[in-house]
Amino acid sequence: MVRYGIRTKAFENERITANMTVVTRFAPSPTGFLHIGGARTALFNYLYAKHTGGKFLLRIEDTDRERSTQEAVDAIQSGLKWLGLDWDGDAVSQFQNAPRHAEVAQELLAQGRAYKCTCTPDELAAMREQAKAEGRPMRYDGRCRDKDHDPAEGSYVVRIKADHDGETAIDDIIQGEVKVSNAEIDDFVILRSDGTPTYMLAVVVDDHDMGVNFVLRGDDHLTNAFRQMQIYDALGWKRPTFAHMPLLHGADGKKLSKRHGALGVEAYRDMGFLPEAVNNYLLRLGWGHGDDEIISREQAIAWFDAKDVGKAAARFDADKLSHLNAHYMREADSRRLMEIIWPELEASVGGNLAANAQERILAGMPGLKERAKNTVELVENSAFYARTRPLDMNDKAAKLISGDGQDVLREMRVILENAAEWRADPLQDATKAYAEQANLKLGKVAQPLRAALSGSNISPSVFEVMEVLGKDECLGRLDDALERA
Repeated sequence: MVRYGIRTKAFENERITANMTVVTRFAPSPTGFLHIGGARTALFNYLYAKHTGGKFLLRIEDTDRERSTQEAVDAIQSGLKWLGLDWDGDAVSQFQNAPRHAEVAQELLAQGRAYKCTCTPDELAAMREQAKAEGRPMRYDGRCRDKDHDPAEGSYVVRIKADHDGETAIDDIIQGEVKVSNAEIDDFVILRSDGTPTYMLAVVVDDHDMGVNFVLRGDDHLTNAFRQMQIYDALGWKRPTFAHMPLLHGADGKKLSKRHGALGVEAYRDMGFLPEAVNNYLLRLGWGHGDDEIISREQAIAWFDAKDVGKAAARFDADKLSHLNAHYMREADSRRLMEIIWPELEASVGGNLAANAQERILAGMPGLKERAKNTVELVENSAFYARTRPLDMNDKAAKLISGDGQDVLREMRVILENAAEWRADPLQDATKAYAEQANLKLGKVAQPLRAALSGSNISPSVFEVMEVLGKDECLGRLDDALERA
């Protein structure tokens, strides 16, 4: 049974402020894309490394050859780069280190800290059935632990000779002191019968060889840590500092799943989220700095400390992410947003792309980004600027330019053609003057104008749209609308 204690200040001072370079790592398995929960783990490791002036390493744990794919490796690295989580040095392939893992297993055998096990599948199945019948977890019973013979030939695995006396304690930065009785740790396999390492051995060897001294990961790995301590101690290697953070939950408090938005990072990119918004939102899941909601990368590096990560599971809420993204959309550089949306916009508009489309969109971006929660909406909302005449119209826009709207457009066309100054404010003044003269509310004039100029019943301020499009384009679009009506 795992027992939790209290994190002490003395422990923090001893382990965190020691005169050493902090080396963290993110170690995903390339069996899928970069999950949003994994992205948070990578972010926290990156920030803690930068906060302490240390290093952030990337290791691809690709020992499961049947499930690991290069596509997933590429997606993980692409996702990290999109988030701006650049790792130090080259990414390490765990599979390529397999000879080193086997070498360490042989060292443990030579030192008498591991042994060869020849138990058959039937024997192991019988152990499982007995454990089940007795209502206890399956643990290897150690029957090969003290055998004198050396199975030089035939099938065998290598098991660690675990310490079954006393207890193992981990002073966890987040969880506090956590203890487990060593009697609960069996002699687990470190090298399979085909000579390949198990996860437990590979992780310990790689972390040691890479100089990783701070392991920040999900608390689903906490039980693994006790087994890994057995390997560290058997080899006489210094244990790393551990920090196990709670996994993400959905807004309903249940384990995060696809229905909660547990998607790959690339899915959020394709849904139009900005990387700084995703980073900011993930940062606030389980960690905070007072009441600050909007936190820049520079502030995050300055403020983030692993010991401030909470013990309670954070809840992922896609609506809150969207709200935060809308803020970053408004704050984003207009040219950068145009460059982000341009490939998709160019593809959606196709052959109807105006020669000066980019110029128009850049000029109209201040108004466009105020009304978009993501870049997908930005593409949809800016398309009317990019299109050549005549525009397609939605049903509501077509209705607005018919009937009384046709009369408004005809009369406003004359006024606009004679406009001396083509800027939003004077154009608005001229429109207001016409509305008052015609005894109409301003909306009754602006709505058919918006429909004619944008092909929609929704757009930024119609006067802003007029200024961006320019006089000739506006008059041409009004003529198209009148002809259509």
